[in-house]
Amino acid sequence: MNRDSNAYTFIFATVMVLVVASALAFTASSLKDLQAANVRKEKMQNILATIGVQTDREQAEEKYKEYITAALSLTAEGTIDQQVNAFEINLNNELKKPVAQQRFPLYEANVEGNQFFIVPLRGAGLWNAIWGYIALKEDKNTIQGAVFDHVGETAGLGAEITQQWFQDRFIDEKVFDVQGNLVGINVSKTNNDPNDLDKDDHEVDAISGATITGDGVTAMIYERLTHYLPYFKAEASVALN
Repeated sequence: MNRDSNAYTFIFATVMVLVVASALAFTASSLKDLQAANVRKEKMQNILATIGVQTDREQAEEKYKEYITAALSLTAEGTIDQQVNAFEINLNNELKKPVAQQRFPLYEANVEGNQFFIVPLRGAGLWNAIWGYIALKEDKNTIQGAVFDHVGETAGLGAEITQQWFQDRFIDEKVFDVQGNLVGINVSKTNNDPNDLDKDDHEVDAISGATITGDGVTAMIYERLTHYLPYFKAEASVALN
């Protein structure tokens, strides 16, 4: 075939496109399991970080098994659904369902004799989804730690929710008031306690210029914790008896 002809050029280009496409598809397929494993380990790292256990990706699964004592899939009524693997629950998919059909994962942990309850979070920021985890101490009221992440919040503003200095503001804050009502944590731009020394005000200082993202964090924490009240109340009742 004449290499200078249009037909040759078209056939050559077509073959090259098919070869490259096949190579990319093969590569993507080959890496799929590795990518899934990395996502799984990163999830474990984030869960552990809320209880103060820092680990690299390679040791994440080992540390997860060491400190996480239970992973529960809760119904809206506060019962445990034994048929659903809590770790495999995708909150993005769950939020699209009616509340009665959703499952709410809860992780229980024990670190040096101290018990913690870790609640996964998901909500909306300024531009897209935000998510994270919040760990409560044994009283199910005091925050042990928090981790937040996002899809596309503004760099230097809303994206700062991923920074340790912001997440540390939540430590030891209370999510219930003195009457036992869930109030969550308000990310407030009018907070009069910028150093977060008052741990009973249910507020943390907002990120300057990131009001909507902060409001999203506030709403996300309250909305998600609401669904755990039936289980927490049932557990409290059992403990009293």
